[in-house]
Amino acid sequence: MGFQDALNYVLFTNPISSNTLHMGKSVTNGVIDYLGLRPKPVETVKILPPEPLWQMAHSTGPFIRIAALSGAAAVVLGAYGSHKTYKNENGHELRRVFETASRYHFIHTLAFIGMPMSRMPLVAGTFMTSGIILFCGTCYYYAFTGDKSYSKLTPIGGTCLIFGWLGMIL
Repeated sequence: MGFQDALNYVLFTNPISSNTLHMGKSVTNGVIDYLGLRPKPVETVKILPPEPLWQMAHSTGPFIRIAALSGAAAVVLGAYGSHKTYKNENGHELRRVFETASRYHFIHTLAFIGMPMSRMPLVAGTFMTSGIILFCGTCYYYAFTGDKSYSKLTPIGGTCLIFGWLGMIL
């Protein structure tokens, strides 16, 4: 056994020095981990390729299509109502009812675009569709004809609109 072998045995391979080195290494690693001095491993994030908008719109159920139909109907009815002349004494009131129906129709049509993001879109969508038909439809009917025979359904439609908004919270 030469000098180099003896020095190697005394410093590294004997049981006392090897356990001391091992314990020192463990303590050093523990302190470094506790203090956060060691860089954390970088996590790779897998990014999915973007989905085309037409596929996203198709996967949201019927709500984008309902919004498109309702929006088209709102534009047509809005154009018709804005050019209609009211000849009787209730003309100012009928114009006001029409503007209310048109405003509510447009606002709730825009709500359909956010419908797929709610937890229960079918519940909210059913109430919202019923509300647009019952509230805006009866207001349009009264504004265009002056006939109040369906006006009893207007509060039910308003309640359906409220439930539609609350259904988006669920």
